[in-house]
Amino acid sequence: MHRQDVIKDSELMLTSKGTIYHLDLAPEQLAPTIITVGDPGRVAMVSKYFDRIEHKAAHREFITHTGYIGNKRISVISSGIGPDNIDIVINELDALANIDFSTRTIKEQKTTLSIMRIGTCGGLQPDIAPGTMIVSSHAIGLDNLLHYYRYNSSPDEIFIQNDFIKHTSMENKPIHPYVIEGSISLRKHFGEHYTHGMTVTCPGFYGPQGRVLRGPIAFPNLIDSLSSFTSGMNRITNFEMESSAIYGLSKILGHQCLSVNLALNNRLAGTVLNNIPEGVDNMIKNTLAIIEQI
Repeated sequence: MHRQDVIKDSELMLTSKGTIYHLDLAPEQLAPTIITVGDPGRVAMVSKYFDRIEHKAAHREFITHTGYIGNKRISVISSGIGPDNIDIVINELDALANIDFSTRTIKEQKTTLSIMRIGTCGGLQPDIAPGTMIVSSHAIGLDNLLHYYRYNSSPDEIFIQNDFIKHTSMENKPIHPYVIEGSISLRKHFGEHYTHGMTVTCPGFYGPQGRVLRGPIAFPNLIDSLSSFTSGMNRITNFEMESSAIYGLSKILGHQCLSVNLALNNRLAGTVLNNIPEGVDNMIKNTLAIIEQI
């Protein structure tokens, strides 16, 4: 799209007060550093550590608090669960930063956002105990969101993707995995106390993550296939429901992103974190301390 092309009302939906439709934010209400959380209740768990909050917004599952830690301006936004919600959140964040709402045209000077997910996940290795904080070097998408966009994979991403498809016997299956690397410049700040590895993103919590209740599942060996996969020095440490969509759309739109997750359970051992609220709070405090310095 040429930057002077006017974006139609039906494509860029704004409210009567000039905010973007789902997030209910105006451009000046968004900080350049953004934390996404799945749970709307977790927004306040993050912003309670802000020195001050300058703006709050709430619409459906999307809650935003924008404020400061010291001189660092940060927005924390709840995405809800799943890649479909991430499609809304990342596109609307980019629109807030890079589209002129008054003219409905793309800005000539682009803004690169730093987007960091603080979420929860399941551990997929024997050494990933519940309570482990995991940084995603790559996200492997088992969802279909990125298939609706045009993007170019790096040679390393294609190599891992091909290895993964072969290892999991997903050739000619309805699922077509994709691989996206996270921001190296953000990842380098997360050293001590954080485990690094590849994260698989699933489009659901039960069947797509190999859970069996009453419905029979199509991939009964999924957990074993994921935990045993390696490609070069890379291994899968965890899985959840958002990271691949965040990484993929951020790459397409030119933003820096990183996913940090707390393992609530270990799927191999069948164990669960005893005190989840305390574990999540500890992850938030540790991660905010690093974000403040970036």
